[in-house]
Amino acid sequence: MTSTIDLVADLGEGFGAYTIGDDSELLEIVSSANIACGFHAGDPDIMAATVAECVRRGVGIGAHPSFPDLRGFGRRDMGLSASEVQNDVLYQLGALNGFAAFHGTKVTHLAPHGRLGNLVAVRADYAQAVADAAARVDNELIVVAQDGELATAARKAGLDVAIVGIVDRAYQEDGTLLPRSQSGAVLHDPTEIVDRTLRMVVDGKIRCATGVDINIDVDTLLLHGDNPGAVELARQIRSELISAGVRIAPLAEVMDAKRKAA
Repeated sequence: MTSTIDLVADLGEGFGAYTIGDDSELLEIVSSANIACGFHAGDPDIMAATVAECVRRGVGIGAHPSFPDLRGFGRRDMGLSASEVQNDVLYQLGALNGFAAFHGTKVTHLAPHGRLGNLVAVRADYAQAVADAAARVDNELIVVAQDGELATAARKAGLDVAIVGIVDRAYQEDGTLLPRSQSGAVLHDPTEIVDRTLRMVVDGKIRCATGVDINIDVDTLLLHGDNPGAVELARQIRSELISAGVRIAPLAEVMDAKRKAA
């Protein structure tokens, strides 16, 4: 179904002396990066180094804003107003834009992280806040989202929306992710993950936690790199996609090809 796909991973998610994931290895595999902007992880030195390495390797750069939850890695609901969410997103996007400009490039996409990413799919006020922030900073930004409120708000704001497929998470029948609090929300079997990823991209189908198949049309695949065996799994996914005739390209190229084919 999709002949060209972007592979993206969350990068720059260390802080100070602490590191999470193997960014160097993942940068050999991915075509785009969601870069932490300091609120759930990341700091100025890590952001600068990550942007520079993405530029060196031709990897697309995306902002990965979150709730101001450094201690909880952005996975907790902070009870913020929509205005606070918008200002926090502007702050983080502005920071990454600075590093991108310094290195002669630009931020091409925005992908909310963690609990913020979950809530913008179902909360219209948060979705509108994020979409307005993105559109007014750069109307060429691509918003990475699941089907839901953010995708709707971003399209209404005139932005391109890239639907993300999350390869190691279980889906519900409405296209949202099964909450982490429920059994089976995170998949661990590499063979199952690779098979469902190929089916998602090539056939446009995914089997939900209930056993029901739903249609899914993804533009980018999120590969996690912060758990044991994740880098090897990401490498295997890339290899199997290429063997199936799928071209890997940065998200901007994927969306450009999609527009031309429309």
